[in-house]
Amino acid sequence: MKKVLRVYGGVLRLVRLLPADTRPYYAKYARENFVNYREVDQSETSLDELFQRAYNHSLWVLKKYSIDESAAEKLKEICFE
Repeated sequence: MKKVLRVYGGVLRLVRLLPADTRPYYAKYARENFVNYREVDQSETSLDELFQRAYNHSLWVLKKYSIDESAAEKLKEICFE
């Protein structure tokens, strides 16, 4: 559970780098996804897969707004430790 919170915090830190008018949308999207992680069937999907998905989606959003991917290095460390 602690790692989930660290990943969520990392995603929210990246949201702060986005343009101001997009932050509420992506913060809400992240919150909803992490709430849904509690309801995932552990036998079908591992947390590692979910962390990989969170990281990949974060990179996609950063690229969409022309923010350097290096901003996600800390999130990468958390997700793949």
